[in-house]
Amino acid sequence: MNTNHNTNHSLHRYILPSLTKWSGRGRGVGLLLLLTCFLFTSCGLYTSYERPSDIQTDGLYGTAQQGNTEQGLGAKAWREFFTDPVLQQLIERGLCQNLSMRQLDLQIQETQEYLKCSKLAYIPSLAFAPQGQLSSMDWNKPLKFYTVPLSASWQIGSLGTLRNAKKSAEVTVEQTRVARQAVQQALVANIANIYYSLCMLDAQLAVSEQTAQNWRESVDLTRKLMEAGRSNKAAVAQSEANCLSVEANLLDLREAIIEAENALCTLIGEAPHHIERSSLSSFQAPAAIETGVPMALLQNRPDVRQAELNLASKFYAVNSAKAAFYPALTISGTLGFTNNGSSVELNPGKWIWNALGQLAQPIFQNGRLRAQKRVAEMQQEEAKMAFEHALISAGNEVNTALVKLQTADAKKSYIDQQVVALGDAVDATTALYRDNVSRSVNYLNVLTAQTGLLSAQLGQLSNQYAIISATIELYQALGGGSMMNIEH
Repeated sequence: MNTNHNTNHSLHRYILPSLTKWSGRGRGVGLLLLLTCFLFTSCGLYTSYERPSDIQTDGLYGTAQQGNTEQGLGAKAWREFFTDPVLQQLIERGLCQNLSMRQLDLQIQETQEYLKCSKLAYIPSLAFAPQGQLSSMDWNKPLKFYTVPLSASWQIGSLGTLRNAKKSAEVTVEQTRVARQAVQQALVANIANIYYSLCMLDAQLAVSEQTAQNWRESVDLTRKLMEAGRSNKAAVAQSEANCLSVEANLLDLREAIIEAENALCTLIGEAPHHIERSSLSSFQAPAAIETGVPMALLQNRPDVRQAELNLASKFYAVNSAKAAFYPALTISGTLGFTNNGSSVELNPGKWIWNALGQLAQPIFQNGRLRAQKRVAEMQQEEAKMAFEHALISAGNEVNTALVKLQTADAKKSYIDQQVVALGDAVDATTALYRDNVSRSVNYLNVLTAQTGLLSAQLGQLSNQYAIISATIELYQALGGGSMMNIEH
């Protein structure tokens, strides 16, 4: 069993002088109470939470790369990770104006007030309760009674109760802070994701507009070839249909852009408006993706920290449940004056004072204390399992995000080569069809090549966004973007 030496020192420093002021039998009782309290201070009620040693953290990332913790992706502040100045301004506005963030700021202040109360529980409470009374018999001149007391009560409490209540309140404050960090982390990631999805939609809109312009020219070319007797009406109709399909897709893209802008405005707490933005190329991914030591970086994740703080809270709840078995010491006293019903009406009539020391030891509580202790221990075990689950889930998320990033990055070279090849095919088939060099090339070949090129170009932009999104997801999975030292 561990002993809290600071607590023992406090017992000697504050309680002993108070009790030894009593004389005669009172002094002996006081010393007996002190010795009783002292004997129980080594029963483990003053131990602090430590992470259970049997929780394993090795191999949580699966195939994830191991690297330097200090240079790992999750250790970067969001300003270092997102270098686009336009995006930085949006994130700052979101952190200042998002309603969820503002609500959590108030909740942090609320828990801090509760923590202050738990700290003040260590000092005596004072109460001032003056009383007055008139009393008469057979309508004679009434007697006047009054008492002006000042009462003090110092509840030292069941051993460890106040201390564990204070530690539990400290954990609650930290839990609220971590909850804010979780909201901040999600907010930063969501703003960045929507921002770069807008950049992707802008690029896709530009490609589609250029394609629509090319197909308008293709329709004109097909009409001229029909007039020259080198094509037919079916080719013209097919060209027009494909062109109209692209025109309709432009409307869908513009609608998607407005929806994304509105979603981003909601996140940053502003009315719907146009969002200024850069391009997909403004995102500069870190040169090397390093995940670092598993547990060291998983501790950056708010959900993992929240799970461990919940385990710590249950630990102190078990301590409090154990403390309920031990004596509760209360010292109280009253000092004031009264006339005690005499004719003396001027202050101070008669001085009154009393002092009381009470030691209450629970003996039989119908099994309630034992049940509370067993429930607290079971809840602690549940919290431990939840913490282990949070660690495993976090490791899986890191591994999943890393695989997504590696896959999208590997696809990039293939898609880039496909776009180049299809661009050459469009140029070649268009030239052959226009010049009528080869009768084997008709309008269907041109349309097929153009359709394939548009699809590949849109896919190229989607894959570029997938790389950015997977990097953001990995950054978030490693706890990045959750630090609270943000200037608002």
